[in-house]
Amino acid sequence: MSDLREIILEYVIDEYAGEGDTITYDTPLLSSGLVDSFSMISLKRFLEMKYQISIPDEAATPEAFDSVTKIAELVQRFIQQ
Repeated sequence: MSDLREIILEYVIDEYAGEGDTITYDTPLLSSGLVDSFSMISLKRFLEMKYQISIPDEAATPEAFDSVTKIAELVQRFIQQ
């Protein structure tokens, strides 16, 4: 799962981090305002396309998208199905 977390972290940094932002696997993304609801949708779409999975809307909660670690756990659940 570390490769998965690394890919997600890289995407989040490239797409959403500002200059001087430090983002780790456990940095709050939504609750800190770094990622907003529109960005969450684009991140979900990126993950679905990259991993050829479908994440149901009911699983794509703000809590599930609030850190790179939580996102990786969510993606891992759907990769294994």
